[in-house]
Amino acid sequence: MASRKAKITSVGHFLPEQILSNEDLEKMVDTNDEWIRTRTGIHERRILNDPEKATAFMATEAASEALDRAGVSADEVDAIIVATVTPDFIFPATACLVQKRLGAGKAYGFDLSAACSGFIYALSTGSMMIESGRHEKVLVIGADKMSSIIDYTDRTTCILFGDAAGAVLLEPSDDETGIIDFINHSEGDEERQLYQQGGGSRFPASEETVRERMHFLRQEGRSVFRRATEAMADVSEEIMEKNNLTGEDVAWLVPHQANKRIIDATARRMGLSSEKVMINIQKYGNTTAATIPLCLYDWKDELTRGDNLILSAFGGGFTWGAIYLKWGIS
Repeated sequence: MASRKAKITSVGHFLPEQILSNEDLEKMVDTNDEWIRTRTGIHERRILNDPEKATAFMATEAASEALDRAGVSADEVDAIIVATVTPDFIFPATACLVQKRLGAGKAYGFDLSAACSGFIYALSTGSMMIESGRHEKVLVIGADKMSSIIDYTDRTTCILFGDAAGAVLLEPSDDETGIIDFINHSEGDEERQLYQQGGGSRFPASEETVRERMHFLRQEGRSVFRRATEAMADVSEEIMEKNNLTGEDVAWLVPHQANKRIIDATARRMGLSSEKVMINIQKYGNTTAATIPLCLYDWKDELTRGDNLILSAFGGGFTWGAIYLKWGIS
């Protein structure tokens, strides 16, 4: 008997209306449009500039669209996984808020924290839930309101990130399409090259942590760039070799949108031309867990059933991973 596979049957997204352009940032910090574009590939990013709305709102909007496009009602959903590092609260989980707002009364939910690798980790987790036979419909959402943890006086980080959400619906596959394989890695970032220092149990919120600006994202840009370039290329090549794939076999690389130079290096290692690489970083910046589902949404009309896709990401933790799937939507 053939093993059961999970496949993506629908996609959804949410983008805030407000655009923060490179020209806008020129007025805020010591930077310029050319410098940002040549080093990152980013032209603009979206910002959810509403104190009453946060990650759960964006995640719910993206999930609602995915369900609507599939013709699936919320009460048919078995489980909800939200990949995020910007939850509305430490607890309850953002996924529980999404479950309530969707009206998915039969579903349970939980958050998954793997930074920019979050969607890869969540999708591989959701696929195993379908493969087990215990779940029929699982929502996997990547959502982050990165503007809530960005220091807009720090020119090294504020140029990189935006807010957004992307969602997919996973269901059992009835053919050869679906998630074929995944590889995930992690390596503790004890040197804290990419982290948010304040707010956890080590440094709980206090007057001192706020005064010292410890609740903002910090990173050692050059070190993280080198590590990300190496790891994303390595794991993408690793999953191709494991599944006997060549560059000719791969229809699309769906990379995490952190930096165009990292994406280009990964594609070269895989033997892929630029025409086979999904890139939308110029429009949205780095939306952390939302980048990969946003790519799937933006390219949904160009994908063909049976296309071989490699999804690849690197994030804080350090975390990184890749997924090989055959596209299952006609």
